[in-house]
Amino acid sequence: MSECHPVSVAALEQGQKPKRDLPLIALAGQPNIGKSTLFNLLTGLNQHVGNWPGKTVERREGVFHDDGRSLCLIDLPGTYSLTANSPEELIAREFILREQPDVVIAVVSAANLERSLYLVAELVSLPTPLVVALNMMDVADLEGYSIDVEVLQAALGVPVVPMVATRAFGVRELIRVVEQVLNGERVLMPRLPEIRADHQEALKGIQTLIRGYVPPPYPLEWTALKLLEGDAELTRLMQETLPPDRWEAVHEVLRAHDDALMAVASGRYEWINRVMRAAVARRSVGQISLTERLDRWATHPLIGLVVLALILGAVFWVTFTLGAPLQAWLETQVVERLATYAATFLAPAPAWLQSLVVDGIIAGVGAVITFIPILAIFFAAFGLLEDIGYMARAAYVMDNFMHLMGLHGKSFLPLFLGFGCNVPAVMGTRVIDSWSARLVTILIAPFIPCTARMAVVAFLAGAFFGRYATLVSWGLALLALAMLVVSGVLLNALLFRGNRSAFIMEMPLYHIPNGRTIALLVWQRTAAFIKKAGTVILGFSVLIWVLSVLPGGDLETSFLAMFGRLIEPVGRWMGLDWRLTVALLTSFLAKENAIATLGIVFGSGEEGGLSQILLATFSPATALAFLTASMLFIPCAATLAAIKQEAGSWRWALLNVALMLILSVSMSSLVYWLAKGFGW
Repeated sequence: MSECHPVSVAALEQGQKPKRDLPLIALAGQPNIGKSTLFNLLTGLNQHVGNWPGKTVERREGVFHDDGRSLCLIDLPGTYSLTANSPEELIAREFILREQPDVVIAVVSAANLERSLYLVAELVSLPTPLVVALNMMDVADLEGYSIDVEVLQAALGVPVVPMVATRAFGVRELIRVVEQVLNGERVLMPRLPEIRADHQEALKGIQTLIRGYVPPPYPLEWTALKLLEGDAELTRLMQETLPPDRWEAVHEVLRAHDDALMAVASGRYEWINRVMRAAVARRSVGQISLTERLDRWATHPLIGLVVLALILGAVFWVTFTLGAPLQAWLETQVVERLATYAATFLAPAPAWLQSLVVDGIIAGVGAVITFIPILAIFFAAFGLLEDIGYMARAAYVMDNFMHLMGLHGKSFLPLFLGFGCNVPAVMGTRVIDSWSARLVTILIAPFIPCTARMAVVAFLAGAFFGRYATLVSWGLALLALAMLVVSGVLLNALLFRGNRSAFIMEMPLYHIPNGRTIALLVWQRTAAFIKKAGTVILGFSVLIWVLSVLPGGDLETSFLAMFGRLIEPVGRWMGLDWRLTVALLTSFLAKENAIATLGIVFGSGEEGGLSQILLATFSPATALAFLTASMLFIPCAATLAAIKQEAGSWRWALLNVALMLILSVSMSSLVYWLAKGFGW
């Protein structure tokens, strides 16, 4: 894939036009309006996902081809404005100003145009050519909106292309318009918002004072407006740049117009209202929309919780119905056969080499590889829920539970990321303004059952509980969420004395999911898991094998067994022998290592596979206790490092370890003795 080369800062400071191999197109827009769908549609697999330099915010770039011409596409973080109130907003505006893309495509929602236009009101004030992609035309029609695209285009002064990204409608026309702008065939005459009249003289005065001192690549007029708006980042920059007397003069103007923020915002809203009056009409006023009808159930304080629980249950049911047979097929037809072929092929080789390959690599990594179908189904299910717009409703209905912990529904959004991986969940807490709320969210994030935990549970629950595996997994997930609430309540009461904060959140409209977007998400995350299995888990499987054969070649007298028996007394409280206790401990580096360790200790290449061996070895009570401990056990090493980084101290990370260790041992012991009391 061709790379999108960054612009030289030195070149910008000298006022030179950036030089790059490919034309650079930036996608800007609010969250949940189809920006990522458009990006995936254009770039497909020809994309790269990473982080912005020095940030944990995701950076996506890719290359697409149109009539033999290649163009570089950057998917900017979703943002509601270009004011430096969050890392996403700062990244988006700094990229546009510093990298100077050849065209910015502003993706807006036709069904929620009034809110979407606020970002456009800021983008049209920048020097970069702008094209508006009017997405979700189908949803707008369902909601009763009628938009005159020609009038909207004339009111904005920039090209507007109607489209439905989920069906690829209008995408080719969008690219054609972008090509016309790149080739200079379209003359853009953007109509800019104006600041309220009583502040216009102040704006001109600031422009005069800072003229000649604004560092490239910031435009003079835009910088003056941001100063008047009270933008903290630009204020700091100009305070450092201007001579003291000039800054004092600017500061005097700002003090005299301390209500300028409202003047700037009201100017933009007046601009938006003019555009809306000219181009948009709504039919069937008073008719209840589909979104409103669905939200009567999805956002109801009580019914909404039931809906959320049923959706989680449905995800587990689909996972076991579709994933369990595939997992069993991989185990018997791939892992077992591969172990048999490897043993036959290596028969002339030294016994230690045969054991390393069969009992170490294939048994360890192979056992983990078998639940790729389970992971893929989890990724697809949660990707579907996110793509249709349901997860914002889940955050809303969880708001009351969040309040028990002194948090609000906004904390549920980074916590939701934990269903994929706890690391981005911890890092995602940066969107929370309150330090106390952010810290509590960081400490409870590892209670969210990530896909690695759920894959371990799905593998073992299917082996031990058969047709009841869905109920067991559902119950364990709800137990983990209940422990999250209990822990949050305790932490908030002990550390912050029950402080609470308010919750404001915009609900996106429901829309038809895009299969291509979901498929790409599944592919990227599954590929990352396979890479992990081929590196971290492979190395750890070899280490566990070495410990299981040294010093004498017998498992029962090995270093692994010695260590296991040393800690076995603690495991006995939970009904676990040394083998299960060791498997639990090895999950610290990666949760999948629990299965890899069991595969090495018990040997998954034997007839029947690891599932049948475990079923014949342990009682349901022991299995249930091990699953409970696995669900609540201390976070993996990567998550622990993220907690230390985001909380700023090892004491918070160690507090999280202590809390989860106590709860996992306590709850799994309770589950074991209760299950044993029922004769399991």
